[in-house]
Amino acid sequence: MAKIWVRQAVLRALDDAMTEDPTVIMMGEDIAAAGGPFKVTEGLLAVHGPQRVIDTPISEMAFMGAAVGAAVCGLKPIVEMMFIEFIGVALDQLTTQAATMRYLSRGKLTTPLVVRASAGAGQGFGCQHSQMLDHWFRGTPGLKVCVTSNARTTYGLLRSAIEDPDPVVVLEPRILYAEREEYEFDSSYRIPLGRAEIVKAGKDATLLACGAMVRVAKEAAENSSADIEVIDMLTLWPWDRDTIMESVSRTGRLVTLEEATAGNGWGAEVVSSVAVEAFGSLKAPPHRITLPDAPVPYSGKLEARFLPSAAYVAEQVSTLVSTNKTPMPWWRNAA
Repeated sequence: MAKIWVRQAVLRALDDAMTEDPTVIMMGEDIAAAGGPFKVTEGLLAVHGPQRVIDTPISEMAFMGAAVGAAVCGLKPIVEMMFIEFIGVALDQLTTQAATMRYLSRGKLTTPLVVRASAGAGQGFGCQHSQMLDHWFRGTPGLKVCVTSNARTTYGLLRSAIEDPDPVVVLEPRILYAEREEYEFDSSYRIPLGRAEIVKAGKDATLLACGAMVRVAKEAAENSSADIEVIDMLTLWPWDRDTIMESVSRTGRLVTLEEATAGNGWGAEVVSSVAVEAFGSLKAPPHRITLPDAPVPYSGKLEARFLPSAAYVAEQVSTLVSTNKTPMPWWRNAA
């Protein structure tokens, strides 16, 4: 079994989808002739041609609108946002138009549109190019939101997103593109949207994570004095209530590990739901491990401090398990 880069999994998912379905097209900046800024679309132009792999002008508002129109007319556009922040000028087309099309047409029209984008911190891109921004989409009825965490989940989620009849946002943590793992491609493999995965079983606490934070959670679990169950969220909306509620009912403790500030992280919704629906199973208050309420630093040392480390996560969870009290975040204890 070969070791596969995550960026190769993106490329393979796109190539397989375009080969199997002639209605799938791609649009984005520098995705054709240049092969994409992160080389995740390299070679697709030569195989599928300029009518299906389309280099766009630097006008996100224009090509997102074009993709919505193409989806309504029967195509399946995949729009690449080089950095997820770039979608800010095109949110109207996605959240006001694409996400509501099925409702406004009484089900007569669908928008099978995928927006995929690099996201997240850890590579020194600074505060304007290092955010996850999933909160821009999670609050919009009609949109699905998922986050990839390795080569396998990248392939499985992308294939499911492309086949979904409604708009899906797929966030690809940029820091993972060069990560490798043993994986054998299977063109029939899919990860259903809305389903989480238990990646490590445990009995003392349930630790939820997504994207690049999954590997942090796994390392933390391996080095913690507590027996931690790690769950990869995979889809942030709609999230897998059944899997998470069942896990918390067994462990009695919930911790969310989020690459987001406390004010906008996905963990707030999960924690509030668990507190209402599984309160009787809880041995301790749910705990959220988030980023400080500040922009992502540009300095490498500051960025490393800003992001949760495996050691910090292990300490936080171990403290929760041993005391049944929520520990303070590091920035509140910092001098």
